[in-house]
Amino acid sequence: MSQHQAKNNPQKRDFLGFTGLDAGKIIELFDYALYIKQKREENRGSNDFRPIRNKTVAMIFSKPSLRTRVSFELGVYELGGHAISLEGKSIGVGERESVEDIARLLSRYNDAIVARLHDHKIIETLAAHADIPVINALTDLSHPCQVLADAFTLYEKGVWSEETRVVFVGDGNNVANSWIELAGILPFHFVLTCPPGYMPDETLLKQARSNAKGTIEIVHDPFEAVRNADVLYTDVWTSMGQEEEAAERLRIFKDYQINGNLMSEAKPSAVVMHCMPAHRGQEISAEVMDGPQSIIIDEAENRLHVQKALMVKLMNHDEYRKFHLTHRLLSVANSLKA
Repeated sequence: MSQHQAKNNPQKRDFLGFTGLDAGKIIELFDYALYIKQKREENRGSNDFRPIRNKTVAMIFSKPSLRTRVSFELGVYELGGHAISLEGKSIGVGERESVEDIARLLSRYNDAIVARLHDHKIIETLAAHADIPVINALTDLSHPCQVLADAFTLYEKGVWSEETRVVFVGDGNNVANSWIELAGILPFHFVLTCPPGYMPDETLLKQARSNAKGTIEIVHDPFEAVRNADVLYTDVWTSMGQEEEAAERLRIFKDYQINGNLMSEAKPSAVVMHCMPAHRGQEISAEVMDGPQSIIIDEAENRLHVQKALMVKLMNHDEYRKFHLTHRLLSVANSLKA
């Protein structure tokens, strides 16, 4: 994870996005998420696995949330910690109190900060002035926890490889930005198909392309884009804060719906993903959303498991490192037996 040199904790780690990570660290996190998921199944009703026991996480939410709030709050609880939910409007982030003061204060009280905000600069300021890990739970620029869970889901299902063609159909929004960031690190083929004028963040795109080991494409024709796709991905056409544009967006994006017709251009084995909430009949048809190729609920569930893995990595790195050391030793032992 990226690091900020906080005054009282120079080695603290944050997760604001994928910049600064490498493929090896991401795959390590995925392997730990698989372990976390298995432990949850094994330990239902048990308190044996609590790697952040007695730690507290301050959760700042300036935007509405279902999956993010529940998965983080439940995840903290299942790991043995306690989540404190703070409404961004009620604490007045950057208005009633400065972001710097909030970061310093919460660092005295808590062990980590999870923030779901509008302006990406605010989370960068939080991280710069906090002495505890800061996790980006969504900003207008990016949504890395969502894309981390998406990629983990493909890894878990054995869909992931250097040849995997992931096609994002729709708006070049914060989720698309995070997919582009990830494509700058992991070797795979990423395609964004969007209308002209609804492009992703130019700076992130340029940076990702300069580092990418795979391919990053922008294709405006959705039928061309999804040809031979392994994964079709979409998001709402109108994000939070864009409600006044809804009617215009419905008109502009009408040809960018994932439906049976568009699916026919992808591989027969292609899977369908959506970060939710979903509007059936707009960005995705009901038949595809609820059809056999949809893994949408799987990826939503995996928010919980991959975020738990992330929190252990950031808040109890010794426990995280111990798992990977044991994992490597077992792999060596098994290879010697073979």
